[in-house]
Amino acid sequence: MFLGLDIGTGGTRAVLVDLDGRLKASASAEHANFRSPYPGWAEQDPEDWWRAAQQAIREVLATGAKVEAVGLTGQMHGAVMLDVHGNVLRPSLIWCDQRTDAECDWLHEQIGREKLIELTANPALPNFTLTKLLWVKKNEPEIFANIAHILCPKDYVRFKLTGKYAIDVHEASGTLLLDVANRRWSSEVAKVAGIPEAWLPELFESPEICAHISDEAAKLTGLIAGTPVAAGAGDQGAGAVGMGILEPGSVSATIGTSGVVFAATAAPTRDPQGRLHTFCHAVPGRWHVMGVTQSAGLSLRWLRDVIAPGVDYDTLTQGAAKIPAGSDDLLWTPYLLGERTPHLDSTARAAFVGLTAQHTRDHLVRAVLEGVAYSLQDTFTLFAELGIPVKGVRLGGGGARGPLWRQIQASVYNHAVEILTAEEGGAFGAALLAGVGAKGWPDLDAACAAAIHVAQRIEPVSADATQYARGYNAFRKVYPALKNLYA
Repeated sequence: MFLGLDIGTGGTRAVLVDLDGRLKASASAEHANFRSPYPGWAEQDPEDWWRAAQQAIREVLATGAKVEAVGLTGQMHGAVMLDVHGNVLRPSLIWCDQRTDAECDWLHEQIGREKLIELTANPALPNFTLTKLLWVKKNEPEIFANIAHILCPKDYVRFKLTGKYAIDVHEASGTLLLDVANRRWSSEVAKVAGIPEAWLPELFESPEICAHISDEAAKLTGLIAGTPVAAGAGDQGAGAVGMGILEPGSVSATIGTSGVVFAATAAPTRDPQGRLHTFCHAVPGRWHVMGVTQSAGLSLRWLRDVIAPGVDYDTLTQGAAKIPAGSDDLLWTPYLLGERTPHLDSTARAAFVGLTAQHTRDHLVRAVLEGVAYSLQDTFTLFAELGIPVKGVRLGGGGARGPLWRQIQASVYNHAVEILTAEEGGAFGAALLAGVGAKGWPDLDAACAAAIHVAQRIEPVSADATQYARGYNAFRKVYPALKNLYA
């Protein structure tokens, strides 16, 4: 068995996968600690991740399975700051924290926006780890002065499991401190930012074995001391592995709290305007581009909680299915947390546009489903602009589980989409990475061939695709029209 561990935002999930790629056991533990003391701030206690990880691991090990290797994944971009003894100095600023606009501006002034994209393949955004460190440097100098190590969330859990300060190149791509093209730390960016390279963990490729379970962690989790631990990947990289998105031309569209369109590439493909992220892939020697919608599944959850608390999602979408494609000209722009792709604007705000007296709750729900798909279509539009091929699209996350949202996506993207027999998310991909590291499979292609199978192919509905092409053109006009109002 191979153990995959996913340190998410809401909780930690552990899965066991066998050599045939079958999921044999899973367990989850919720995170108890989330702080947002001011609007736009988001913090979690790293010790709570470690508590949840122990709980989830012990539960899956209760099946009596022997684990041959461990792989980790989790929420990206979080800044975990440790002192020389490995003690946490403050709560982690996590991926959705939006307080660092000033630090982004400072980096662009010091390095130059185009130069920063040349060095790291990405512009400065509030989500990235480096901008969070710069905020602490400016606003909490006493904490910054005591930093000895910097980790991302899953890598802190690895530190607790093994005592090793390590990170994979996929996760490191989201720190804004990595030379993505050359898969190494960027000395130039670190120097300008005032981040000593000694603080940065050792870099590994995602399937590489980088550490082993310590005696202390073995006692706490039930794992065997000395069990190898693979470097793993951030949630998007591991999730792509778990969906078989390995070769150039393969694309996934995943709707969780956020939404991500992810395309594998043979070489680093930079967007000169920085609207897409360009990262090292979890597959050695490959890269990927991805666009991010900040509030994808969050949009539907928000709407449900506001207008239909207690109503289940199936009931909501059954009503929405009775509404025609295009929601009778009602549009939703899903910018509840600002937006990344393509606007790179933390001040953007969500809006329903075109409301009339005829619109019902069902219209609102369908408009949200369509608006999220339009927002993800923005990434496909950029792929076409940059010449990034799209040979096949696989759907993942909660947005792949409901038949209405599946069909809406196929028709909005105007591309056939595939649903997998079992889409188990990042923890599953992390287990496959562990299996490759432990030589259970010779490479990730072999692992995915054993583990991943297509259950359904959904074609676009021609009439709906025509309607959505018109709707998407209208959707693209909303942000420019309201931008000055947001500001």
